[in-house]
Amino acid sequence: MRRRLVGGALRRYRENMGYALEDAARVLECDRSKISRIETGQRGIRAKELRELLSEYGVPEGEQAALVGLARRGGAHGWWDQYANVLPEAFGDYLIMESAAAEIMMYESQLVPDLLQTAGYARAVASAAAGYQTDGQRDLVVAAKVARQEAILGGGTRLSIVIGEAALRQEVGGPEVMAAQRARLAEVVRDLPNVTLQVLPFSAGAHAAAGSASLAVLRFPDTPSLGVVYLEAMSGGVYLEGQVDVANYIRAFALVRAAALTAADTERLLREWAG
Repeated sequence: MRRRLVGGALRRYRENMGYALEDAARVLECDRSKISRIETGQRGIRAKELRELLSEYGVPEGEQAALVGLARRGGAHGWWDQYANVLPEAFGDYLIMESAAAEIMMYESQLVPDLLQTAGYARAVASAAAGYQTDGQRDLVVAAKVARQEAILGGGTRLSIVIGEAALRQEVGGPEVMAAQRARLAEVVRDLPNVTLQVLPFSAGAHAAAGSASLAVLRFPDTPSLGVVYLEAMSGGVYLEGQVDVANYIRAFALVRAAALTAADTERLLREWAG
């Protein structure tokens, strides 16, 4: 996925300059088939070669740094390494991109998002999942979510999160677990300036994300044309990186936010529910 993102950006920059594949190949002193494979994500590109092409295309330094960082992260170690045995392999690319994102827009209709779950809620979710058979595996899943929260919520990433009311009424783990989870969400609204949290109430009726149970849009620093949509599923998520697709989901998310309760009303509602 990361190779496709970087390759698609290189193709757009090249075409905007009016360059053919042969022109880009001359910059790297290679054949045109290598450029084609890079642009379609079939192969990666070294940081030095990436910078050479981006400089030739006149890409600003900030965008260059973001793309080079995204391309490099595949070989970098992260918090997720020690949890590889319990994290779905297909989810690895998402976690790498999430760690590089400057902004995340997220909608969840049925569950509290992983980034905001309490340990009790996370354990209840892991206990209900079909893929974890032992308490040791479930413990690792909970620990992985805690590590992910520390990495993302404690950083500079901007998060806009909308949770469907159904997710907050589903008694995951029982009344005590849900009371603590709702209280945690109220704290997030109050205490984390980089997080905007809203509840989409049942009274909102039909809305722009009604066809999606879970979606996330990732945007990257200094690269307004670069983004990816992730649609989570039990058998592995679906990625959309086309500019039209990303723009459509950003518009849909904006409509969902407009239909949701304000952050202040969300905090009041959560505190009432938490008791």
